[in-house]
Amino acid sequence: QVQLVESGGGLVHPGGSLRLSCAASRSIFIGVMGWYRQAPGKERELVADLTSTGSTNYADSVKGRFAISRDNAKRTVYLQMNSLKPEDTAVYYCNYKLGSVYWGQGTQVTVSS
Repeated sequence: QVQLVESGGGLVHPGGSLRLSCAASRSIFIGVMGWYRQAPGKERELVADLTSTGSTNYADSVKGRFAISRDNAKRTVYLQMNSLKPEDTAVYYCNYKLGSVYWGQGTQVTVSS
């Protein structure tokens, strides 16, 4: 079992930045870490993921604005979000895949003036 705890969400103005963190209860050195989001009335979608070899994958809507990274020593994955737009408003979920799939509880990000 792996527990994932997200933090760093909040309210930000358009054009602003936030950094989300996801702390894992055990080593995440092997496996795929990712961030997903779900806006009201919409399906959950992949934002970005990162493999243990360093390969990244981003949704087209966030390319050039968001960056995913991991600190294996801290068992933490980050999502740096820049140039935020109102359409980025959603609950953001951390995800870990290694055979099984694990989810965090989610953190709300609201982009509004």
